[in-house]
Parts: sequence; C-alpha cells; structure tokens
Amino acid sequence: MAAEAGGERLQKLLAQLGLASRREAEAWIRAGRLRVNGQPAVLGTRVTPQDQLRLDGRLIRRRVARTPQIPVIVYHRSPGEPLAQLTARLPRRAGRRFVSVSPMPIGDGGLELLSADGALAARLQRAVRSLEMEFHLRVRGELSAAQQAAILGGELERTVRLTVLEFEPGGGEGSNRWYRLLVRGASGSEVRRLIERQAVTLGRMLRTRLGTLQLPPTLARGHWRELQPQELSELLGSPGTDP
Repeated sequence: MAAEAGGERLQKLLAQLGLASRREAEAWIRAGRLRVNGQPAVLGTRVTPQDQLRLDGRLIRRRVARTPQIPVIVYHRSPGEPLAQLTARLPRRAGRRFVSVSPMPIGDGGLELLSADGALAARLQRAVRSLEMEFHLRVRGELSAAQQAAILGGELERTVRLTVLEFEPGGGEGSNRWYRLLVRGASGSEVRRLIERQAVTLGRMLRTRLGTLQLPPTLARGHWRELQPQELSELLGSPGTDP
C-alpha cells in the first residue's frame, strides 16, 4: 500500500518526532534508509498515521501524546557543560532528541533554548538572528579605551561586522573584570571571536537574554523550565520569521 498523497512530508514528520532535523531525514531518504509500507521512500513522500515507517529495518513508533509535549525548554547551562550531558537532564516526555537553538560555545554558558521539534527549532534559529542578545563577559585585566571602541565597532572580519548596541564595564577587581555586551543577532562563537580579536583573554561568557526572554535569576545552573506560549510567540514574532 503506497503512502497517501494528502499526508505530511516524511522529513517534516521525523523532525516533529525529534528523530532528526529535516536535512538529516532527507539524507536518510537519499541513502535508502527509510521505507514506507515496505517501499523505499523518496523525497516528497507524504505519510499518514496509517502508514508503516521503518528506518534501517526498524519500525518507527509514533508517540501518542497523552500529555502536552514541551515544545521549547529554557536551560541554565553551566560553563563547560557538554550538550549531551545537558540533554540527559531533560524529561523524556519532552522528546528523545533535542536541538539547541544557537548554542553557546562549549566553554561558555548561560541561557540555552532547546526543542525536540526540529521544525520549530529551525524557525527559532531564524528568529534569533534578528533579536537583541545580552552577554556578560569575564576578561583578564581592564580593557583600554581603544579596545572598547573596537568592540563597539563590531568588526569581525574585513567584510563581516556585528551589530553591537552597547558595551560597558560591569565591575570586578584584580585580574578579572566583567563587561556587559548588548548585540543583535550574534551567536556566542561570533561574540567570542569579536572579543578575542582585540587581543583580549576572555575567560568566561554568559548569555543572559535573548530578545525579551531573560535568564530567570531563580533558575539555578543545571536546571530548566518550560517556555511559556506567550514567550514563544514573542520570540517567533520577531521580524523576518514565519508567522
């Protein structure tokens, strides 16, 4: 029995189940690893709840949602905490495979967004590129006026420039000084490159805000909470994202 034309695209369904991103699912289809009702899947295959899906011969079981699935999770990541360790802390009912949205570099931490819905994670990834983000940086020594001006200029490479909105001292003493950086649409790795480009030793970087979403002061490191529907709508409602 062939899959019905009115169903959902196979790669989209696998992303919603948290088994793979759409690109990964498309690669599985091209490699001949997926079968629908015993027949090899092709790009464009649509499936319904009645169709039998197998990956490498193993049956793909579709969960019956008896409790609402947590679409997005806000996590307070400790600096140096691997993503694999991070996702092991999350509830199984939220999904089996999490996608991190604009993850922080391995040595840094702070606010992380994760979702078991690959399609939703992709929409959020597009959304954060237009959002203001706040970072707190611990550097070695006090930065000179020239270094601070260069960071405010946002030049990452000759043809690449970050939109830096604010950069100001945040306290500290001795060899460790803190600075607050407000930037639009930059990833953690881009911010680290911007700072280190000025011959600055960046010891630690924490992301504390994404758009209107603040890292809750009551959320301890290694803990998480569910993103509320209104918070999700505000993130996805940024310019340039899907409605």
